[in-house]
Amino acid sequence: MTLPLFALGAAAGGLYLWAFAGDRRGLAVALKPLPVLCLAAWVAAGARTPSAWLVVAGLVVSLVADVLIESSFLAGLGTFLLAHVAYIAAFVARTGEPRPMLLLPFLAWGALVLARLWPGLGPMRVPVIVYAAVICTMMWRAAAMVGTPGGWTALAGAVLFAASDTLIAWDRFHRPIPGSRYPIMLLYWAGQLLIAMSARRYL
Repeated sequence: MTLPLFALGAAAGGLYLWAFAGDRRGLAVALKPLPVLCLAAWVAAGARTPSAWLVVAGLVVSLVADVLIESSFLAGLGTFLLAHVAYIAAFVARTGEPRPMLLLPFLAWGALVLARLWPGLGPMRVPVIVYAAVICTMMWRAAAMVGTPGGWTALAGAVLFAASDTLIAWDRFHRPIPGSRYPIMLLYWAGQLLIAMSARRYL
């Protein structure tokens, strides 16, 4: 089951980028959630623990957000926030050890990004602050898993997901980045893949 799902996900991702480059909006929107759907199916195929099922939930919510954000940035932001909450719950289900010092680098990340974006946020300040707090928490809880099976993989996935979101915010609220959609999507898919892989190692 793994190879066909990965082949389908990779093909859908490549076709999405092709459709986006050719301004084929309808096709791009239809293809966009398929790579993450394949990851959700892959994790669900072997899920036996609450943590694994919470990762499946995060992936499913993410693919809904993939579609919503194309028509409403705020709706997409809110839905992705729920996906991050699901990942936080998944990581906490694997280890509840606080490890508060690990939070500091992610707080610094969030604070630096918000400081740079602040002048351009306008009415989006509160939603973006809340979102930044949640994604920093998600990275922290992934970092707290280091030392457990799949911990480093989860952390790498969480950081790549955050890097993708940071590019989105920079492009939207600070300064447009030409061709940003391509690194945004590649970082996002890589992050989701690694989070999915971390769950598979813990099935």
